[in-house]
Amino acid sequence: MASIIPLKPAQNVTVRPDALAELTALVADDLAAVNQIIVQRMESQVPLIPQLAGHIIAAGGKRLRPVLSLAATRLCGYTGERHRKLAAAIEFIHTATLLHDDVVDASDLRRGRLSANALFGNQPSILVGDFLFSRAFQLMVEDGSIDVLRILSAASAVISEGEVLQLTTKNDSAMSEQTYLEIIRAKTAELFAAACRIGAVVAARPAAEEEALRTFGLNLGIAFQIIDDVLDYSADQTRLGKTIGDDFREGKITLPVILAIHRGSEAERAFFKRTLGDQTQREGDLAHALDIMRRHDALQGSVERARHYGAIARDALGLFPENAYKTALLDTIEFTIERGF
Repeated sequence: MASIIPLKPAQNVTVRPDALAELTALVADDLAAVNQIIVQRMESQVPLIPQLAGHIIAAGGKRLRPVLSLAATRLCGYTGERHRKLAAAIEFIHTATLLHDDVVDASDLRRGRLSANALFGNQPSILVGDFLFSRAFQLMVEDGSIDVLRILSAASAVISEGEVLQLTTKNDSAMSEQTYLEIIRAKTAELFAAACRIGAVVAARPAAEEEALRTFGLNLGIAFQIIDDVLDYSADQTRLGKTIGDDFREGKITLPVILAIHRGSEAERAFFKRTLGDQTQREGDLAHALDIMRRHDALQGSVERARHYGAIARDALGLFPENAYKTALLDTIEFTIERGF
């Protein structure tokens, strides 16, 4: 049985455990409308489509990307409703990538429940993912902004590139930290960046604010994914609903592993080559991996890198006036990084 590695919280940082809930509450009316749009646009004359799509969308999650998009738009002073359909499009893009990822990874669980591919099969999951991508683009076209379409379509292409890059480097225990960052920037952070950036576009704000929100979202997304990868080795399983060591068992090369390999001995590198590269695992290997990570401060080092990206995200919001949305977005940065520690 592997033990949890305790991590040190940042000094002089007060993290409100309800920071994300506060941000969500600020956009509650918008989010309720987004959820209605999602339900409406999942409808199809083919019964399997809403059944399968509804399964993964109902599986939970905090709608973080739509919430960020809604909050960024309100931060920019927008008072209309255009951003609601776009937030729904963002959630559809995200959900489609989850469906595809679970097939590629042969994952049987998603947020503690059976994954769509485990319940319905791989082919239906891929095809319904394609359906959700199509719905997302319909919503973008209905909005009518070529700039919004350009940003979100470019993000979709980058996400696909990230998925292919991850596939081609799977189980590569020699992966560099730079390649890891390229993967998570593409797969995760690019949609965060686009979600926030379109807030300034919808609000017709200057290019400087558009770039600031893009920078905020991109770096928040990088920090978010790094911490997700850390939590796979350090989370309180009962409290956070994560199963410890899933990434290890699947042979995923994440930042904690990369740091442990780079800082480790020849024997420790050979261990990760066997367990992750060759996927030859034995009883006690996860516990040994955690011992190596503890010995070389691999998890704490990963958290420090996440804090670096969080600081960039914080600085990016500096040009916006003080208001409740800015405060909640800043608090969300700290919550994202310090959650679970």
